[in-house]
Amino acid sequence: MSPRTRLKPDSDILVSAVRVIGRLGPSRFTLADVGREAGIAPATLLQRFGSKRGLLLAIARQGASGVPEQFRRIRAESGSPLRAIETVASCMAQMAKTPEALANHLAFLEIDLADPDFHRLALAHARQFSAELCTLLEDAVRAGEIRRCPVARLARAVQSLMGGSMLNWAIYREGKADAWIAVDLETLLGPYRTHSVSRRGLRRRRRVLS
Repeated sequence: MSPRTRLKPDSDILVSAVRVIGRLGPSRFTLADVGREAGIAPATLLQRFGSKRGLLLAIARQGASGVPEQFRRIRAESGSPLRAIETVASCMAQMAKTPEALANHLAFLEIDLADPDFHRLALAHARQFSAELCTLLEDAVRAGEIRRCPVARLARAVQSLMGGSMLNWAIYREGKADAWIAVDLETLLGPYRTHSVSRRGLRRRRRVLS
């Protein structure tokens, strides 16, 4: 084993594993598939994660713990709270590069719903995601981007929309998933926008649809 292999961080390996799951799904991939993607031996994966289940749990654990940092990064790069929410939606759409890829990622959700260990992590992820959306919407109110509203309820609606919109896109298969979600998100948030922001959002929606 080379020093470079030994030093490859778990986070990089998990990113490779997620790419493999997008292609093959969580039930069909093997540690050898992940090893080829990550450039390491399957035996190394066993040493680090113990089993295929251990690898999947590590993916779920990283997803649950990484939400705040991902939101902080997106917020710092976006320039405004509402733009950050749009960017979060676009990032989620990366799971739906193709309908088949989305189906493979949704197969992971089946595990989340059926296995208590995975469900605990999925619930932690969902709660963190909702809390971060609430923070962005509160920031949007303070910044004058949206009017005062029941922020927690709106955050729940935004969270539900992002997942549901991807499912609808996979069924209708019109255009790209990120554009589909962007239009749905604008439909939801449009009535809450202040007047000047509403006009900018409308222009963006027209560009997406054109």
